[in-house]
Amino acid sequence: MHRHSYKGRKFGRETDQRLALTRGLICALFENQSITTTLARAKEIRREAEKLVTMAKKGGLSNRRLVISRLNSVSCGNLLVDVVAPQVKRDSGYLKIERAGYRKGDNAEMGTISFVDEIDYSKAEKPEKKAAAKKEAAKPAAKKPAAKKPAKKEDK
Repeated sequence: MHRHSYKGRKFGRETDQRLALTRGLICALFENQSITTTLARAKEIRREAEKLVTMAKKGGLSNRRLVISRLNSVSCGNLLVDVVAPQVKRDSGYLKIERAGYRKGDNAEMGTISFVDEIDYSKAEKPEKKAAAKKEAAKPAAKKPAAKKPAKKEDK
């Protein structure tokens, strides 16, 4: 039989496992700027990651929500939209794959996938700083409780 109209690689996994694998690899790529994995996985995540970068470059709330839903990670989606996408200067072809030899254990061909342009992650706020700033903004000025007056006893 022929394999027409079948898109994507299966990696010998079920659908939910395959989606979790690709989402995890894509998040790792956006957080670390480059990752080393098998060549087949690198080629597969390049398809999805470039679509997500294009979506993030368009901006807007709906595209932000779509990116977050495809990644299943709010922090990774916000990182992509706020930090990575504005620094990408191309219209397409954001990622490159370089062959990185063979894995020692099973001789699988390895590849390093990374951004073509350098991304400066120092512009991103650290999550701890962001969370602390939100907590300080959310706290209203603490009011001192009014001093309680002793109750008067009435004699009958």
